[in-house]
Amino acid sequence: MTTTESPPAAPRGERHTRMTRLAGWSQRHHWAAIALWVVALAAIIGGSAAAGSDYRNDFSLPGTESGQLLDAYAKHNPQQRGDSITVVVQSADGVEAQSARIDALLADLRGLAHVAAVQPPDPRTGGVSPDGTVGLATVVLDDAAGYIPAEDKRAILDTALAHDHDGLRVELSGDAIREVQESGGGASEGAGMLAALIILLFLFGSLLAASLPLITAVFAVGTTFGLVALASHVMTIPDYTAPMLILVGLGVGIDYALLVFARYRSELLGGVTREVAGRIALDTAGRSVLFAGATVVIALLGLYTLGLGSLEGVALSVTLTVLMTMLASLTLLPSLLTIFGRRLERSIRKHAARNERRGRVPGRRWRSWAGLVQRRPVPALLIAVAVLAVLCAPALGMRLGLADEGNDAPSSTTRQAYDLIASSFGPGANGPLVVVTLGGDEQKAQTAYGVLRGYAGVAGATAPQPSPDGQLLTSLAFPATAPQDSETADLVEKLRDDLPDGVLVGGPTAATVDFASAVDKRFPLFIGAVVGLSALLLLLVFRSVAIAIKAAILNLLSIGASLGVMVLVFQNGWLWAEPGPIEAFVPVIIFAVVFGLSMDYEVFLVSRMHEEWTRTRDAGHAVREGLATTGSVITAAAAIMIVVFGAFVLSPDRMLQMMGLGMATAVLLDALVIRCLIVPAVMRLLGEKAWWGPRRLQRTPAGPAPGWGP
Repeated sequence: MTTTESPPAAPRGERHTRMTRLAGWSQRHHWAAIALWVVALAAIIGGSAAAGSDYRNDFSLPGTESGQLLDAYAKHNPQQRGDSITVVVQSADGVEAQSARIDALLADLRGLAHVAAVQPPDPRTGGVSPDGTVGLATVVLDDAAGYIPAEDKRAILDTALAHDHDGLRVELSGDAIREVQESGGGASEGAGMLAALIILLFLFGSLLAASLPLITAVFAVGTTFGLVALASHVMTIPDYTAPMLILVGLGVGIDYALLVFARYRSELLGGVTREVAGRIALDTAGRSVLFAGATVVIALLGLYTLGLGSLEGVALSVTLTVLMTMLASLTLLPSLLTIFGRRLERSIRKHAARNERRGRVPGRRWRSWAGLVQRRPVPALLIAVAVLAVLCAPALGMRLGLADEGNDAPSSTTRQAYDLIASSFGPGANGPLVVVTLGGDEQKAQTAYGVLRGYAGVAGATAPQPSPDGQLLTSLAFPATAPQDSETADLVEKLRDDLPDGVLVGGPTAATVDFASAVDKRFPLFIGAVVGLSALLLLLVFRSVAIAIKAAILNLLSIGASLGVMVLVFQNGWLWAEPGPIEAFVPVIIFAVVFGLSMDYEVFLVSRMHEEWTRTRDAGHAVREGLATTGSVITAAAAIMIVVFGAFVLSPDRMLQMMGLGMATAVLLDALVIRCLIVPAVMRLLGEKAWWGPRRLQRTPAGPAPGWGP
């Protein structure tokens, strides 16, 4: 008779899964895993430092009048297809008195790389203010600003400003100049990481324990930063992607590592060995990280439904950031836990003993809070939903656009130029509309010129000028309102309706209108795709229809409220911000990132409730224990996200300020209002029905394993 030896039984609470095998590999080969990360980080950062970056902004909009106009210039007047820089010169003695110095300035600019032409101030074309003290010179570039190396744009800025002395004031305006102005960044990232470290210290009571999530996040973000810089040489990635991936990477990276480490600590205090605690942590919280990361990726890739090339590079870059943070949390962190396990265990047990001596029972306050909400679920639900609804209301009036020089820092040269132009030539001079007649039809061009001269909302227009081949006739129309005013956007649409066929209205201001319109029209499709796929994924995980629907609705509420706060601050000018439109691409990026991040807390909380429900079949008990065991971790994770995102409000960049405020507000509302009030109330009202799902789905093995959570 033969006998078959059974495999050794797993310790109580531990299972043999792919995640436990991954954790076991990281534990056995911890030095190799860490070495791989160190080598990868050093090689990628070194390679990106040597190769540099080639970030380029692409706001092309095929199918719009702005896109058609650019295509026409590329074919018939390629010299004009490039962007331009406006050099504003001012002298109290008059521009004419400084003509020799202005000529020297323009001569220096003509000799620089990527300068196709330089046009001096000309009173006949309106290039000199009525009082003669301000003149506008135009530097025509040979390509779009986003495709010109930063050092060449910097050379133009430095060369022009070198002539600013002895009574001649020089300021510059244009996208190329805005892109190379000193941003003064770096402080926001440092402030966010310092605040995160302080929160982790309070949570874990150990500098070493608090440092591990930060170390994991830094490795993930550093590696991704280098990869994206290298990728910018082969694909179009906007220049605002780099600070964005730092913002998202730090928040997500610390968050994911924190939740895995929190489960590791919980298992250690539960009496298992360090090795078993690591495997259980990866098999439970690690699975939650995988699901949460997958939801973020789905949301980010949903940006492709917008059909905007300028956002596709952002989507891929931030997706890569999330994937790298997931990988670091599941491979690097277990290796670090193995190396520092003994010291960590001592500090964890010491911290727990100190809390025990002080009479602090883990989860007691959260258990009491859950009980309070369960006793009064309807008032809690109504109050919370009312608060969110009030905050969502301003988002209904959100006006999309793109920031211009009028939103720059008051001390910047672009803002100085903007204010000089507005005060000397009128607000519309900062955003003239380019009106182009196709086919060289002079009679049609003159008809269009006549319409422009007497059109309400147009302060003035220039006579049609032919392209070198005579196929394009171009006029400039100066609105009576500033480029960001809603009246200017309305003017663009009205002119397109009233001008003859074959006459296009374009230029930077019109392109902004087209971009905002494209985002606005496709936003519902984007929301539907992201919400639908994420709800389906949640349905497969928990096999519960109610939980999937609840999660989708509550995430929409938190994001809508955060967008409402953003409108109040940046569009209406509350607090510190100057009134202006909301950056057209910011709401979609916030939605993509925050929708996925909100799912983090949904999974971390509900999965623990599901564990208790599976074990006891007591719906009320499952809610209380789920909140008691996850409340402190979710609060700490949310606090870290809030300070990391909120630190970007300190950035001088308006777009980063919007994203920082929007994401921080969404996480704050999600953690406090939704997870602490609405979820316990809804789960109490649903009772056992919360876990109902179709029988066929209930029979499948797709759901979370017992203990699947933080």
